[in-house]
Amino acid sequence: MPKAIRIHQNGGPEVMKYEDVEVGAPGPGEAQIRHRAAGLNYIDVYFRTGLYKQPLPGGLGMEGSGVVEAIGAGVTEVKVGDRVAYSGLSGAYSELRNAPANRLVVLPEGISFEQGAAMMLKGLTAQFLLRRCYKVQPGQTVLYHAAAGGVGLIATQWLKALGATVIATVGSDAKAAVAKAHGCDHVIVYTRENFVERVREITSGQGVPVVYDSVGKDTWPMSLDCLQPMGYMVSFGNASGPLPPINALELSTKGSLFFTRPTLNTYAAKREDLVAMSADLFDIVRSGKVKIEIEQKFALQDAAQAHIALEGRKTMGSTILLP
Repeated sequence: MPKAIRIHQNGGPEVMKYEDVEVGAPGPGEAQIRHRAAGLNYIDVYFRTGLYKQPLPGGLGMEGSGVVEAIGAGVTEVKVGDRVAYSGLSGAYSELRNAPANRLVVLPEGISFEQGAAMMLKGLTAQFLLRRCYKVQPGQTVLYHAAAGGVGLIATQWLKALGATVIATVGSDAKAAVAKAHGCDHVIVYTRENFVERVREITSGQGVPVVYDSVGKDTWPMSLDCLQPMGYMVSFGNASGPLPPINALELSTKGSLFFTRPTLNTYAAKREDLVAMSADLFDIVRSGKVKIEIEQKFALQDAAQAHIALEGRKTMGSTILLP
């Protein structure tokens, strides 16, 4: 019987159980996937702790890759034997699963299973943040928080490929070195430097047109002070905790600022958008302009240790689980 990580209650890493699961034949519109790898993301922590709700008992993991072993009635998007990857479908921490076929994309030649699992959620997040949510233009200067993380390393490389100047914040000197090595022009260790002052210094007092922030509570108020008038505050995560209630008047008084809390599920809801976004991601990875850095690998049964490392900010780049 195939194995999976399941939770029966919300809580710390200890609630994650490695147990047998029964996987039936795929239903209409579904494909059955034998996983080769699953990605680790901070959203997995949110589901584990209950910050994001899901029915229990339930699985974890929002991106994975593998081989299609069977298809249900009416499936035209993939066929048996296809190498596929996906994001946004909870349950990737498993050996075998059924999934909606219209949420799968075929991995092209030159993209490995490990890369696919490490980059689908993170890479598609970077794609919609930079190319659709706020379309970064050549010559612009961008502030990107948590630049040494999984999304961060993909996004900052992509920003450089677009011709942007990247101001990055990180939490340690080791992460600063990683961010610098991946093309960030200015790296700020926010645990000891005032990043508002540094951003203003770097931009000659002008500020930046956009801030990308997955940190949340700890960086929120200062990030607004880094923006130019009519700048965009793009909040797409809350690793340090949820944001406080948004004061609309504050956005007004700080320069008629825009605020958005976008999600990949919204931007990739239509299959045609998912396919186009994935093609854009695959193209830039295969070009060599964006490298997928897999810095940590854990066995599937050691998913709890992976969560401890992630929450302890001990990880850099992408982390994958191997069945």
